[in-house]
Order: sequence, then structure tokens, then C-alpha cells
Amino acid sequence: MPSPQPTAVTAAEHAVLRRLLEGLSNRSIAAELLLSPRTVESHISHLLAKTGCRSRTQLLLWALAER
Repeated sequence: MPSPQPTAVTAAEHAVLRRLLEGLSNRSIAAELLLSPRTVESHISHLLAKTGCRSRTQLLLWALAER
């Protein structure tokens, strides 16, 4: 279960999360933000750790609830 009070999300992580909510793939996010796909993966990993989510789907549900 995601933690209720995650560590603050950085601006870069937030930009990745917004694009995840749009349904973009890691590769598409990387192209749009001018990042490497590995950097996008890293941001997603940090988001998972900060929120306590175990999957990309759970992270998206968490993000929708936080809106």
C-alpha cells in the first residue's frame, strides 16, 4: 500500500509522472523531455520508492488520487 506522506517529488519526477498519466512510454517521455530512457527509468524508480508503490500502475493510481 502506498504511504500517505511521501518524500517530496522533484520537478523532474513530476514532469515524468505527468507524462506517465498521459499514457506515454518511457521512450516517448525521454524524447519529449530530452532525457535518456535510463534517466526516465531512474525517475520512475525514485517515484516508486518515495510513494511506496510497487508498480507503475499503482503509481498512476496514487497520482490520480493526489490530484
